[in-house]
Amino acid sequence: MPLQRDQDIHASAPLRQLRNGQWRSMAPLLQRETGRRALRIGVDDDDAVPPLPGVTWTRLWLEQGGYRGDLRGSAEEPLPFIAEAFDLVWLQHALEPAPQVAGLLGEVCRVLAPGGVLAVTAVHPLGGWSPWFFWKARGQGQSLQWPWHLCHRLRREGLAIEDVRRLGPPWPAHGRPASGDSRWGGAYLLLARKQRHLVTPVKLRPLPARAPVNAHLSPGTRRHSVS
Repeated sequence: MPLQRDQDIHASAPLRQLRNGQWRSMAPLLQRETGRRALRIGVDDDDAVPPLPGVTWTRLWLEQGGYRGDLRGSAEEPLPFIAEAFDLVWLQHALEPAPQVAGLLGEVCRVLAPGGVLAVTAVHPLGGWSPWFFWKARGQGQSLQWPWHLCHRLRREGLAIEDVRRLGPPWPAHGRPASGDSRWGGAYLLLARKQRHLVTPVKLRPLPARAPVNAHLSPGTRRHSVS
């Protein structure tokens, strides 16, 4: 039976407040990026994206096992984009309801262009939010991913980890305005960059030079033919 919106943990006030401040924390870290094509896969259509100059966002969110937003599709199928289509990909809490976490990570790495940045924000499994999250999300098929585990997977996909930090307040804010980022924040931000393909130059071996006919004769020496 599909979840009603008021039953979905991602529609709860604490998680909405946690997500609302994330783009403000991310924007200064992404200002120097020169890419123009960005993809955000989230959990709600109302969540904001960083207002980066010149960046065009494609927005998707996970809902009832499928993608909604600018495109529609099944979450168990490959993303409907060509390889290396985006310069920036943001998974905003999308790993929590994803039916196949490894598959989604593999797909976002595929559609990320070399030199592009992958940003992952999610609830941290270690902190004041995780007990509340698991209690609130019981029966909803949600999971939390350890940042170090994601780093290991992304390195295997050819990405270099650039930053891992905590975001948000340390505890869920029930009906109160959420405070800023804390070193024990309930969420985390992981930034990773896809390595460019390095082309190894082919080292050509020089051909052996042919010695001239008189290579071993002193200058001015005449050659006499043998009769």
